[in-house]
Amino acid sequence: MKHLKPTEAFQFLHDNPQAVFIDCRSEMEYLFVGHPASSHHVAWNDGPDWEINPHFVGQVKKIASMNRPVVVICRSGQRSITAGNALEQSGFSEVYNVLEGFEGPLDDEHHRNVISGWRKEGLPWEQS
Repeated sequence: MKHLKPTEAFQFLHDNPQAVFIDCRSEMEYLFVGHPASSHHVAWNDGPDWEINPHFVGQVKKIASMNRPVVVICRSGQRSITAGNALEQSGFSEVYNVLEGFEGPLDDEHHRNVISGWRKEGLPWEQS
């Protein structure tokens, strides 16, 4: 798996229109916090029990097929690593993780969107 900073991921997606952008956060995060424009939502895990989605790989296959690059993003860049590893173990050959995720890490006051991340970089996003 390759790792890209948010601005690098944005440029990669622009330069590779066949690539598929997967937001693997929970449904509530995707809908209420917002999500990168043009991303597809496939939760890696979701509430209320936060169990791993046993259909994650199959759902991504329906969107991406096996021979397209897949870029995966989560809140801070950690869940997407685990989700990306599952895709690679299932045969996806070109998987990219977005470092820092959509909201970035917590700052000293436990806030996100302050240090780094897709939104902090001013990249296109929307809220449902």
